Amino acid sequence: MTMKGVPQLRHAASGKRSRRMIAILELLTERERVSLTEFSQTLGVSPATVRRDLADLDQQRLLHRTHGGAEVIDSQAELPVALRNIQYLEAKRSIAQEVVRLIPTHRHAVALSGGSTTAQVARALAYHRDLTIITNSVTIATLVSSYPNLKVIMTGGTLRPQSLELVGILAENTFNAVNVGTAILGTDGITAAGGVTTHDETEARTNHAMVAHAQRTVVVADGSKVGRLAMAKVADTDQIHALITDDTAAPEELAAIERAGVEVHVVRSRSAIVRN
Repeated sequence: MTMKGVPQLRHAASGKRSRRMIAILELLTERERVSLTEFSQTLGVSPATVRRDLADLDQQRLLHRTHGGAEVIDSQAELPVALRNIQYLEAKRSIAQEVVRLIPTHRHAVALSGGSTTAQVARALAYHRDLTIITNSVTIATLVSSYPNLKVIMTGGTLRPQSLELVGILAENTFNAVNVGTAILGTDGITAAGGVTTHDETEARTNHAMVAHAQRTVVVADGSKVGRLAMAKVADTDQIHALITDDTAAPEELAAIERAGVEVHVVRSRSAIVRN
């Protein structure tokens, strides 16, 4: 539950506070309207602490403060990148380690979309001996820029502040001009029927260009994204070669995705179960 088209949080500096803000937003997703007392008791913090968090989230248009609590604005919109980066972190790290196992050890070109899960993948790939990374993500380019063994190509484009991705015709033209071995695609939702989807249509077109010029496309998504359908389609299921997720994903949706011809990898903590 979050707001689409809002700036990143300015004051969520600590990981502890960011996790608490995520918990506030998740409570509102479940109940739509929550009192100050409920927040305080559920989160185990003082009412004064909750008031400060609610004031900040209201200022950023992530919720609407009410007398004595808060209410949801939009339960289907997009979580800002500042909060996404710490959500389901252990699962994302495990997913990233499974991606490393699938990437050839010889010279290889990888395209990475933006996202908190693909950022973990970039960290995990940083010690590959002969890898070229093509990305439209400012975050990922910054992460891997200090590794001299990696060649990094960054697209042009218009900066999308919610995801820190470069999107639009300049980014699409970069992906159209290259051929990559593996596209690693983050997503806001994936279903067997609806394919890979995201919240923003311009981002979807840019990521589709990346998929269209890849020999293989691997979707990385924590379990909360499996079975979820966002507004804009990036790719149909038959364009996806593999999905890597964690064991919180809905089993029935994973089975449907697998029946559609996608190789499904389910990771659990530091280990992985591969179903194909």
